[in-house]
Amino acid sequence: MFTLNMNELTPEQRVMVELWEAHLEAEFETKDAIASCDTMTEHPYVNHVPTLTGGVGRKQLEYFYDKYFIPHMPTDMEMELISRTVGQNRIVDEFVSRFTHTVQMDWLLPGVPPTGRRLEIVVVVIVTFEDGKMSEEHIHWDQASALVQAGLLDPENLPVSGAEAAHKMLDRNSVPSNQLIKRTISDELL
Repeated sequence: MFTLNMNELTPEQRVMVELWEAHLEAEFETKDAIASCDTMTEHPYVNHVPTLTGGVGRKQLEYFYDKYFIPHMPTDMEMELISRTVGQNRIVDEFVSRFTHTVQMDWLLPGVPPTGRRLEIVVVVIVTFEDGKMSEEHIHWDQASALVQAGLLDPENLPVSGAEAAHKMLDRNSVPSNQLIKRTISDELL
């Protein structure tokens, strides 16, 4: 698991990391939509890019977090941080999210009832800060990988993968490279 040396950061960067960690704690541990939004500016913007879920403005985000995000998190949700980059007014986290799809998660799989399947997804979050608060979150993941693992997309004849994508991010040797290319091309150097 990745650990960040806070002593190598500027005081401003440490404040950003602490605020981001407080935001994550409110979302995933204390499950408090108001506390989560208290870490943000008055006009924040959150976009789960693959599904266009989230919101613009405190009122919409507080409602989204309270009704559709926080209560629709599987009880076994876990996140393993792969990397964290802290810059000027921005943090970029890369992690693997693991959970069993035991609740309807309209923010991730809109309209899909629980499948009971285990999912492991690589997620990248770009967090922007403004005036000491979080102003934007852009959350990216491979929706095809999520759909394959949920049993909604057959990867056999498509150039997509499932949990292998997460496994390779955590251990570069766990999954051979170029397997999707090798389905149709014979190249011994791949």
